[in-house]
Amino acid sequence: MAKELWQQEADWLSLLRSGDHNAFAQFIDKYKELVFLCCRRLGLREDEAEDAASETFLAAYKALRRYGGRAELSTWLWSIAYRQAVNYLRKNRRQWQLEVEPDEEIPSNKEQGPAAALQAEEQQEIVWQAVDRLPRLWAMAVVLYYREEKSIADIAKIMQAKENTVKTYLFRGRERLKQMLGRAFGEASDVTR
Repeated sequence: MAKELWQQEADWLSLLRSGDHNAFAQFIDKYKELVFLCCRRLGLREDEAEDAASETFLAAYKALRRYGGRAELSTWLWSIAYRQAVNYLRKNRRQWQLEVEPDEEIPSNKEQGPAAALQAEEQQEIVWQAVDRLPRLWAMAVVLYYREEKSIADIAKIMQAKENTVKTYLFRGRERLKQMLGRAFGEASDVTR
């Protein structure tokens, strides 16, 4: 079964490399949410994310022939999206810095509800709202590690940073989240997978 999937991916990649427009349309459909997530995590507004996503898919189309398969296709595309979003920010915004977002109140979730699943879902939403308030690079590392389940090595490739830098972003992001979520949940919180 795994061999069949691998062969299907290889066939699909061959079609992509040959310039098949239908295969590329499928490629866009399959990965558009991933690309938009990357762009939004770097702080681009919806219209800016659309521009950066278009640039991402154009760059991917041009580079598909050089894709060597050393990383997963999604990791390779995420790294292109990351570079395109950063380039967009550098070109179109004068101040792209590692700054903490305004310290807004995170909604509290101290209410006891009858449905534990609903409560867990609400807590997860609160955690991701907190992640959105982290400095951009910390948030990106946290999203890639916890939501996208990328390895430190893959994140380092995507962010074009050293692995130790990624570990620092993750550490600082988790520490800041503990502070923010401790206030929201009324206790010390820990970020886990």
